[in-house]
Order: sequence, then C-alpha cells, then structure tokens
Amino acid sequence: MSRPRAVAAALLAALLAAVTTACSDGSAARTAGGARPSVTIAASDQLGGAPVYLAQERGLWTDGDVAASVTTQPTGRDALNAVLGGQAQLGVVGDLPAVTAALGGRELRIVADLSRFTDWRLLTRTDRGVTGLAALKDRKVGVPQGTNVEYALSRMLASAALSASDVTVVNLAPNQVTPALARGDIDAGVTFPSFYDAARTALGERYAEVAFTGYTARTLLIAGPSADEKTTTAVVRTLLRAQRELAADPAGARRAVLAQSKGALQASYVDAFQPRYAYGATLSPELLTELTQEAAWAKTAQKLPGAADGAVIRGHLDPAPLTAADPAAVTLR
Repeated sequence: MSRPRAVAAALLAALLAAVTTACSDGSAARTAGGARPSVTIAASDQLGGAPVYLAQERGLWTDGDVAASVTTQPTGRDALNAVLGGQAQLGVVGDLPAVTAALGGRELRIVADLSRFTDWRLLTRTDRGVTGLAALKDRKVGVPQGTNVEYALSRMLASAALSASDVTVVNLAPNQVTPALARGDIDAGVTFPSFYDAARTALGERYAEVAFTGYTARTLLIAGPSADEKTTTAVVRTLLRAQRELAADPAGARRAVLAQSKGALQASYVDAFQPRYAYGATLSPELLTELTQEAAWAKTAQKLPGAADGAVIRGHLDPAPLTAADPAAVTLR
C-alpha cells in the first residue's frame, strides 16, 4: 500500500474509532446520521410532572439527545392508555394507573418516581359534624372511583379503623365533588388538590376540611412497549437537568408549568401547591413497598386479575435508564 493510501486508511480508522466511542457515551441516542430520535411523552399530572413541563417550556429537549414531544392528557389513565395504545412511547402517570396496568398483565416499565405528594384533604361542611376521619362512619362520601383519590380515601378510612363498607361511597367526577357538597348530597368528599380552592370558595363559611398525610401519591415516568432503553435514558437525562433547574429556580418553574397548562391551572393553585411536591427522580425500596400495598388494595377493590405481590411489581420496575443517568438515584436492589 502506498504511503498516501496508508495515511488515509489510518485516518479513517481513527475517525471510526471516535464515532464508536461517541456512540457509547451519553450521546448515544443520536442516530448515525446525526439526527436525534423522536419520542412522544403523554403527561397528565402537571404539578407532579413539573420537570417534564419545565423541559418543554425552556426547550431543554433541543440541547439533549432526543427530540421529545409532550402531550397533556386529562387524567393519568388517559396518559397510560396513550402509552399502551402506541400513541406515545413514554408516559407521566400516577401510581394507581401504573399498578392496575401491571396487575392486568400489560407491558409497561416504571422508569422513575418523579415526585411525591402527601398533602391530602377530606373536604366537608361545618354543619355535618365531620371533625375527624372516624366520624365518616355511616356517612356519604364522594370520590372519583378508579383514581389515586379513591386509594387516598381508603387510607383515610383505614387510619380510623374503617373500610369502604362502613361508608356510602358515591362515585363522582373530580369536578362534581364540590357541587355535591354544596347541595348536601354528600357529607364529605375527596378530590384532586386542584379543586380544593373551588370548594373553599363555593362553601364559604360552611367549608371545613380534615388534613391527611398518610398516603404518598407518586408521579411516575413509565415506558411502553415501543420505548427503547437508549432513548428512554436520553429522556431521563434531560429530566434530571430540568429537575436541577426546578430546584434552583422554583418560581421560574411554576411559571413554566402555568404556561404549559394553557389555562388549565390557576396561578394561585400552582403557587400554593407546587412547593408541597417533593421532586427528585428515584427508584427506591419505599416505592416498591407502596406500589405492592396499592396493588393488594386495587386487586380487591377493583377485582383485578394478576398476583398482587412484590415480585410481580418488581418485575415492572426498570432501573437501567435512571442508573445510567444518575446511579445514586437508584437504591432499589
């Protein structure tokens, strides 16, 4: 081989080696042609999933290794269905939709626990005499069944040595709990925190509440059948950056979430409740314990199939993407 050809061959080999090295690090999500893979994220809980909305509002996806498109669904179940139906590769959902899908044998992986919330309220009226959770016995309680809120009610009842059979559960949409209380159709109700202020305004001097912190609701990042590990890891890396920006600029993060909600959320609600969420992507033993307990409740309350044990739930946890992005965030072994 002539010297010029030998030099050219050596340069080509060095270039190929550099490309191979680049494709093995955090920039691996880029395709051979340099284009970033596309991914759709179906989100629901706008405060629990604040890092997702912050990344969208500030254009953080453009700096990462994935081109993400975020769609907002009305509920976590809608976001879950979008993932399971193939309309989205990743989803931001509450713990209960993920648990029920796992019990149903659906193909999904829980990639990260994005945030945690414990500030629940039992809403009631001063003229109903419900001054504590034990006073719910033989009362009518409104709740949107099949949601995390119904599970929150079950934990409220259990803390007072009661069960669903000790009350009359009235199935209401989240926005129907307040009108039902105002009309006197129910004695108490549990709904999403975004409706607390509406209840306080509607009931005025009759408004009363019982605080409850015995249930930690978790906002999860899940991956569906069509989500590959490399792209999922790239999404997680961007969300970790958004998480750091949220911690550094909470007020800016609230403005970003409010802007991304496009009028669905009120500034007063975002300002009051976003600070009550604990953010930080993790996969922990505590998460597995809580999901297992929730699975046992869901199997009985919703008559779901599947074994509600830790091994089944553990099989749906996928620590690989978060481990690649931040090994210290994964304490589940």
